[in-house]
Amino acid sequence: MQNIAILGLGEGRSAISASLASNKLNLVNICDRNEDLCIKRAKEFNLNTFATDYEVLLNDPAIDIIAVYTPDNLHATHIKQALIKGKHVVCTKPFIHDLSFAKELTELAEKHKRKVFVGQSSRFFEPMKRQRADFDQGVIGELITIEAHYNADHRWFLDKEWALLSDFKWLYGGLSHPVDFIRWYMPDIEEVMGYGMISQNGVTAGIKNEDTMHFIFKAKNGSIARVSGVYTSPVQPTARESEMSCILRGTEGASQADYHELRYSVTTNSGEEKIITWGDSYKNYYFRFEGQSHHAGEYQNYLEYFADSIEQDFIAYPDIREGVGTVALLQAMDRSLKTGEIVKVSDILKEHNLKL
Repeated sequence: MQNIAILGLGEGRSAISASLASNKLNLVNICDRNEDLCIKRAKEFNLNTFATDYEVLLNDPAIDIIAVYTPDNLHATHIKQALIKGKHVVCTKPFIHDLSFAKELTELAEKHKRKVFVGQSSRFFEPMKRQRADFDQGVIGELITIEAHYNADHRWFLDKEWALLSDFKWLYGGLSHPVDFIRWYMPDIEEVMGYGMISQNGVTAGIKNEDTMHFIFKAKNGSIARVSGVYTSPVQPTARESEMSCILRGTEGASQADYHELRYSVTTNSGEEKIITWGDSYKNYYFRFEGQSHHAGEYQNYLEYFADSIEQDFIAYPDIREGVGTVALLQAMDRSLKTGEIVKVSDILKEHNLKL
């Protein structure tokens, strides 16, 4: 069993629930600089301790893993501090906001022989797990192309003051989920081209960056994929449209994993057509708070996977190098939005003297 502490108690709420429900993790402490939030979480989960100073977690020899759920611009600093203190690290996506930190963090992980895992939670949702297992077993043959999207009615975000800041981008906060599906199946993306816009709803609210985006990717072997995201528009009924979906098209079949609907469909290499759904027990496992606002089941799945990687000494993916590669891809996408041109991921990496 691995001893874990959680830093950042907004999104970290799901990690608290996941750790307490797991027989592979022992929750030692929680931390947030907001004392009121610490008190709230301690009462909610009947915890006897919390900290408002990160140093308390860093200096506790009993802690094996620190799980970081702080704002994006703090990830690199918090990861660095944890690695120096000899802790394994889980960090929510996006891994870091600035690639200038990537080389130092990678070297620190190697020097201290600590594992770093990026919490790309969507990979660990039931339909996506089934889709990947079928793909690995050759059910749809060789991969031809991927289509992924994340469309959500997040107009309620527009009432939040921080959503109107110039550094808030749906590209990183939302579209990074379906982008990770592309990366999962097509890791060697060479170049990207995309267009984006601020919708009328976004313009009225005063947001500074695109809330509507479409991208095309090309891999080194010539394979192509596309990803889309729309965040301030109503969506269709869930029976018709999944908010988040990953579609694989292969030489012998095709599959689609629908996130919030707990639905998976596949045409197999034998021509069989199947639609699989999961019932209330799975819904209660994955969505433990306020409808679907926190996906604690995914967190439990990936935290246990990471704990296993420490116990059994295997690489848990996305690891630090894959996390850096995804950030480089997202930055290439961001540049394409600004320039309207094709951007090579290798150019982004070269600018930071990085090789993956």
